[in-house]
Amino acid sequence: MKSISFDPDLIRRYDIAGPRYTSYPTAVSFKDFSAADYISQARQSNEDLIPLPLSLYFHIPFCATVCFYCACNKIVTKNREQASLYLNYLFREIELQAALYDPDRRVNQLHWGGGTPTFLNHAQIAALMTKTRQHFNLLTDDSGDYSIEIDPRSVNAETIQLLREQGFNRFSLGVQDIDERVQRAINRIQPTEQTLEIIQTCRAQGAKSISVDLIYGLPLQTLAGFSQTLETVIDWSPDRISLFNYAHLPTLFMPQRRINSAELPSSEEKLQILQHAVQQLTAAGYVYIGMDHFAKPNDELALAQEHGSLHRNFQGYTTHADCDLVAMGVSAISNVADCYSQNEKTTDAYYAALDAGRLAVTRGVTLTEDDHIRRYVIQQLTCQFAVDLKTVENEFKIDAASYFKSELAQLASMQADHLLEIDGSNLTITPRGRFLVRNICMTFDASLKQASATQRFSKVI
Repeated sequence: MKSISFDPDLIRRYDIAGPRYTSYPTAVSFKDFSAADYISQARQSNEDLIPLPLSLYFHIPFCATVCFYCACNKIVTKNREQASLYLNYLFREIELQAALYDPDRRVNQLHWGGGTPTFLNHAQIAALMTKTRQHFNLLTDDSGDYSIEIDPRSVNAETIQLLREQGFNRFSLGVQDIDERVQRAINRIQPTEQTLEIIQTCRAQGAKSISVDLIYGLPLQTLAGFSQTLETVIDWSPDRISLFNYAHLPTLFMPQRRINSAELPSSEEKLQILQHAVQQLTAAGYVYIGMDHFAKPNDELALAQEHGSLHRNFQGYTTHADCDLVAMGVSAISNVADCYSQNEKTTDAYYAALDAGRLAVTRGVTLTEDDHIRRYVIQQLTCQFAVDLKTVENEFKIDAASYFKSELAQLASMQADHLLEIDGSNLTITPRGRFLVRNICMTFDASLKQASATQRFSKVI
């Protein structure tokens, strides 16, 4: 299993803005990209000797209340009729998308994200899954990776039972912090008992995996308070824990303007909270997977990392590298064949495209050979903390030392700081450098050479 060493001085020095590498090229590099461009790639994906299985993503953008820290594409409303209208259009997109793919391509992975997917009522949840089954080849034996993001405040035992009956077997619960003072400051009041009850219900319904999301750097957080949050969450014993950095960017995300910046922990306090959290989680037996993810040693993510098959995409770390990702809903991003494509970001534009009888694709990129090479290297670094440049040479028919001459020269200072080791063709990130994997990946990111590109990203720590 991958170990980790936390060096506060190094982290302070390297704590700059950079991508989270859920894709390469990253979404900020997307350009004008038409539905016709996407359709061409979708058809191409059917022509492989053995077409890849599918991964489906559905974006449900609605939230009943706004969490002040949130930077997601969302619609805050208590009007449930908006969800009915949205589903009508989502059903149209399902029909258009499904027509592009051979019907025998199995859906090995499915994910509902938000917003709050459980904003949908029970009838709407069932209707969306029924529509999906009608048009895509969903698995029926519970062997797929079918996950959903849950706000514990929006569900009950009957909801969890329904979700299991509909095929969901992985549940990701937003918690962020259990301190009531912090919850009030971020407008997310969520009693601990309520969250625990939903976790227990998921287990009773035979969930394969339960994940809990936490955020450090929120207003009024303290070292002692967040340590108590972690102690409670560890007692809940989720299979996975995500520990996200709160990036305060009120000029970009309007809800964050309602956070009192004077109540945010200082940079030094935030670093202490993170350091203690890492120590607390690893002492409890959780394995550091990478970026902000921890998992139990027997979890599929940890096992996939050990076997070299871990993958990273727009949903974070996954065990399904061998899928074409078809994403539906407003702002959703697909990765099919040699392209990334993103839907319209507003419901008005999304609805208008579908009213015109076309897919709502508006931005994207077709990958070049250079993109494929760099994506491979970055995937290996983010998922395995290592890359064998000889494998890169064999896979892409290049001379890696020559191809990456400037990048390897740039890595010299990181090598001197013992963030990584280069032994022959093997580049390995050390335990000391694993929390700074984003910095190392940035060296191989050609798109960052564009002026001001890093201004679109949060800090790496």
